[in-house]
Amino acid sequence: MPIRQDDNGPRRRFGLLNLLLIGIGLLFLLGSFLPNRAMQVPRVPYSLFIDQVNDDQVSRAFITQEQIRYELRNPAAGEAPVLATTPIFDMDLPQRLEKKGVEFAAAPPRKPSFFTTLLSWVVPPLIFILVLQFFARRQMGGGQGALSFTRSKAKVYVPDEQSRVTFADVAGVDEAKQELTEIVDFLKKPQRYLDLGARIPKGVLLVGPPGTGKTLLSKAVAGEADVPFFIISGSEFVELFVGAGAARVRDLFEQAKKKAPCIIFIDELDAIGKSRSGSMGVVGGNDEREQTLNQLLTEMDGFATADKPVIVLAATNQPETLDAALLRPGRFDRQVLVDRPDLSGRRTILEIYVKKVKIDPSVDLDSVAAATSGFAGADLANLVNEAALLAARNNRSSVIQADLGEAIERVVAGLEKKSRVLQEDEKRVVAYHEVGHAIVGHLVPGGSKVAKISIVPRGMSALGYTLQLPTEERFLSSRDELQGQIATLLGGRSAEEVVFGKITTGAANDLQRATDIAEQMVGTYGMSEVLGPLAYDRQSGSRFLGAGQNPRRAVSDATARAIDKEVRTLVDDAHDRAVTLLNGNRDQLECIAGKILEKEVIEGDELQELLGNCRLPEGMAT
Repeated sequence: MPIRQDDNGPRRRFGLLNLLLIGIGLLFLLGSFLPNRAMQVPRVPYSLFIDQVNDDQVSRAFITQEQIRYELRNPAAGEAPVLATTPIFDMDLPQRLEKKGVEFAAAPPRKPSFFTTLLSWVVPPLIFILVLQFFARRQMGGGQGALSFTRSKAKVYVPDEQSRVTFADVAGVDEAKQELTEIVDFLKKPQRYLDLGARIPKGVLLVGPPGTGKTLLSKAVAGEADVPFFIISGSEFVELFVGAGAARVRDLFEQAKKKAPCIIFIDELDAIGKSRSGSMGVVGGNDEREQTLNQLLTEMDGFATADKPVIVLAATNQPETLDAALLRPGRFDRQVLVDRPDLSGRRTILEIYVKKVKIDPSVDLDSVAAATSGFAGADLANLVNEAALLAARNNRSSVIQADLGEAIERVVAGLEKKSRVLQEDEKRVVAYHEVGHAIVGHLVPGGSKVAKISIVPRGMSALGYTLQLPTEERFLSSRDELQGQIATLLGGRSAEEVVFGKITTGAANDLQRATDIAEQMVGTYGMSEVLGPLAYDRQSGSRFLGAGQNPRRAVSDATARAIDKEVRTLVDDAHDRAVTLLNGNRDQLECIAGKILEKEVIEGDELQELLGNCRLPEGMAT
């Protein structure tokens, strides 16, 4: 019968040794506090000591700052021969003792006892050893002890039958899936590529807007390849302790080598991979981040092996900020764009998410996909979830088309604020304002289909809204279409001028958006006949996050004045166009505004019939 080795034996002996050391330390500590009977002396009041000195009863005295110990000449029966008292400030004591013939001197320093000496030499090292063993055992056990800050915080995702994510669970990014299929094939059959001398990319960088499914796509790669998957965020490498980030990078790749073939996924790579040089070539000031980045570059150069490959996937929203050394061949060789889905992609994504809820068979997903232009995968998931919450709130057994429509409005315009009651005059202004948007948007080119007009407040500041839905997927806009968008944005303010002869603050956001479009037409798209096909804006900020404004290049004062004049001309022309359209359709403006004041919401066929009666004024081209 084989003998099974007891793995707990060394640990048990280690624990007994600790207990023995602790017991010895406690004995020494207790011995230092136990009273020494040989050193005990009865204490008396200082006044009694003075009386005994005056009566010539004291023969010898030893004086210290803490006590006076003295001997009696002829102690009475049962009286202690040596007594002690606590001294007080008495300048006449030496003269009194000398006058009475008492021998006195300062007491010699007391020698420390054997136990005290042994205690001072044994206990401090013992405490240090115990503390060191405590942290060492926690470190070996994988606990989050004081010495564990250098360990990688990556979570290991091992696909199983229940939690496995495959390419079938990812939709709307067909091109990205095709790019990553090669990575999956290499992890499954690396020898086929190695026999040909091919070198698979060590790193694949997923770039795209937030919510497009970069993390989900990387999990699908791990699920398809059936290999372990390490997931960590870039911010988890950087710590307060100097060198902790680099140590965590080393620990992460050491763990990956043990589980190879596997995949390492670093989310938000820009947290540690930002460029080390500024625009003027000046080195940045975050040394800890730079050390972490340098260690990552080193590991990506030397960790790959032919028989046990380790693929690094990373995701970022800001690829333009990454260090050039990360993007060179041999590190992140390939960049895969994970963009917002198109119409068919949104339809496929909706089919995936509606399977998780009870959906009514009458729901038209094609119309929902058409109404959600610009939505990312995460937005569509949130849309379906919002629709399910609305159906449950209304005690319905399944999600219907109206729930999805209301969910779209919630995502686009915000939550309906029925508690925000408008005054009658404010309500009329909002009604004419929104109808002005709808009429102008219906007549000018470039405007999307007007699907709904509402004067029910929504979101944080919208007192009403006009919902326009695109009729088709468009990726380019002409000059006429952009001018039509500016006119549509100014339609609300123009309606206030036509009807009331005054303006309100309700058009603040419309003016901001209209001015932005006009500035882009002049400074970015080169659509000005006066300034010509030149770009006067410097492209900055993230291409996927849409952050930051585009400051102008260094231009002359005359050019700056010309740019401002052209922007003003575009906006003024659009404003005049909107006023002309509304004056030519004044009857329809009044009719639709009256109905919206009565119903608060107009949509569907009724709205299309009312807008169908609007006409371009004579002599006005589209």
